[in-house]
Amino acid sequence: MAKVTISLDSDLAIEVMLLSGTRSPQDAVELIVRDYLATRSRTEARTGDAADQHRLTDRPLRAEEG
Repeated sequence: MAKVTISLDSDLAIEVMLLSGTRSPQDAVELIVRDYLATRSRTEARTGDAADQHRLTDRPLRAEEG
């Protein structure tokens, strides 16, 4: 797998390390990016994306039940 090198502000790297509970900036950023991608995938699975708009326009609106 190819590696990419980026530079971050040291305060940002430390904050990410503290939030993620890791000991290295590399691991912290990797965890944050993986979490972001997983969250995005879960959100799209629940809400759909722009290509799924036809599902909403074909259905009449109704009041929420409950």
